Amino acid sequence: MKSPLKGTDTTYDVLGIGFGPSNLALAIAIDEHNARLPPDERLNALFLERQSSFGWHRGMLIDDATMQVSFLKDLVTLRDPASDFSFLCFLRERGRLIDFLNQKTLFPLRVEFHEYFEWAAERVGHLTAYDHVVTAVDPVRDDSGAIAHFDVVCRDPGRPGRTVTYRARDISVAVGLEPHVPPGVDLTERVWHNSQLLPKVAELTASGAPVRRAVVLGAGQSAAETVDYLHRSFPDAEVCAVFAKYGYTPADDSPFANRIFDPEAVDVYFGAPSEVKQSLFDYHRSTNYSVVDMELIEALYATAYQEKVAGRERLRFLNVSRIRDVAGRPDGSLGIAVEFLPTGEQQVLDADVLVHATGYRPRDLGTLLGEAAKVCLRDDGDALRVSRDHRVETAPDVTAGIYLQGSTEHTHGLTSSLLSTTAIRAGEIHRSLVSRRVAAV
Repeated sequence: MKSPLKGTDTTYDVLGIGFGPSNLALAIAIDEHNARLPPDERLNALFLERQSSFGWHRGMLIDDATMQVSFLKDLVTLRDPASDFSFLCFLRERGRLIDFLNQKTLFPLRVEFHEYFEWAAERVGHLTAYDHVVTAVDPVRDDSGAIAHFDVVCRDPGRPGRTVTYRARDISVAVGLEPHVPPGVDLTERVWHNSQLLPKVAELTASGAPVRRAVVLGAGQSAAETVDYLHRSFPDAEVCAVFAKYGYTPADDSPFANRIFDPEAVDVYFGAPSEVKQSLFDYHRSTNYSVVDMELIEALYATAYQEKVAGRERLRFLNVSRIRDVAGRPDGSLGIAVEFLPTGEQQVLDADVLVHATGYRPRDLGTLLGEAAKVCLRDDGDALRVSRDHRVETAPDVTAGIYLQGSTEHTHGLTSSLLSTTAIRAGEIHRSLVSRRVAAV
């Protein structure tokens, strides 16, 4: 289904900034909406993506890593189980539906789920513009003085050094998270964030440079997966996991705890007092933050024990420890000072690779939104005020809307940056967009 109009001389009903799973789910909801309506009732939408093609955490698409969320929490099913954009419809088209069902699992391979995202993104390709890096979002006033539109300025992919501008009544911001490293850390050819794990390992392998020891900092799922992958990728290397805990903490995926990801839980969280929100967040951190699947914990422990029995320990766990210093050496190797916290004793590890599996953080929306950020209202903690339909609360003279997909944990809870309610949130934003368009007519 084609958008009604497309081009820089068009005023869009909605412009999406970023095209990961969240805005992809919204694009699908809009495309399905448009398919049911005559041209004059369709939403005119365009989604801008800085990458040259769809990509979601490509650097961690380890061949045997599985999703931590059920395939039923795909891009559409919780919003519309009959949608032909579902993961099951994708499997049917690929000829793997029966094979997948025979596995008796709710958790697909991560590489397969990424393939599903790519399949869905291609089907709504008429709503997307890749290679578009957004540089500014400027408020636009109408004849009455109200801010009725936003101009989204991008680098022109066809003309280096120039820009292209798109105008919209509403924007949907879904720029995801950015890799986080400790203050003062400089990433190099030998010091990585785990988001670049696969390409960096491939480069190192192709170069033929020896890897005698690799060190991984972090205690979450990505850290454990990185330790396991490096251990398998460099069979002659020692792999050291460094973390401040005594051991990896199992993820709590029990049925009652998982209810924190239910759509109804968003309503409860949104309406709760700030102290209750903080309590809920603290109580249920173990469902997502700095935790590891029990199966992977057991596998790593078994490997370490087997190596101890064999007398060749390549997998080491430096627990209750922190990295205090990293020194580069003329030969390209690293000297990594690791402190054992209970005693303060330090040892220096000679290493060839250091991987920071230290998580992600929300991108700075103030920088992204630029001038548009000045019309957004903030709470006492300087966080953006966001309504239940995921729209940022703005100054009274603003009629254009800014929707956030992500960066709303303070208002909408733990699901803000996760896939669990992606389909539901897309449906809520879609309904809000439609109602606002109808009200404006």
